[in-house]
Order: sequence, then C-alpha cells, then structure tokens
Amino acid sequence: MTVGRVAAIGEPSRVGGLALAGAVVLVADGPEAVRRAWRDLPEGVDLVILTPAAAEALRSGPAAPAGRRPLTAVMPP
Repeated sequence: MTVGRVAAIGEPSRVGGLALAGAVVLVADGPEAVRRAWRDLPEGVDLVILTPAAAEALRSGPAAPAGRRPLTAVMPP
C-alpha cells in the first residue's frame, strides 16, 4: 500500500505547525495565493488540509482543473 502525502494550505499562523507532523505546508495569505498553491500541489499529495479562509477562496474562485483531486479537510474556525 502506498501512503500519500499530506499538504496544508492557508495562513502561516494556522498551518505552520503542521510541518512538524510532516505535512507539506503551502503558506497562502490571499485568495489568489490559495488558488496558486492548489494548482501547484506537489505530486503524491492525497490529503489537503485547508484553513477556513483557504476553503472559501477555493469555493469562490474558478473551478479546479479537471483530473484527480485530493481529499480535503477544513480546519475548524
């Protein structure tokens, strides 16, 4: 069984500590930065943890590219 990688996207104060658990941390302070981080996810990422602001940026922006999409989880506010 192959174990996928975990990534986290959002504000540095919310996602920074996840690097200690081995997550790929993609700091993104605004909607465009969030969308860019999502588009540029590294290969092998199977789970993306989003801050509430990052999740909102993805919901309100253009649709994600077609193809395989990782599982997402949104942090509580």
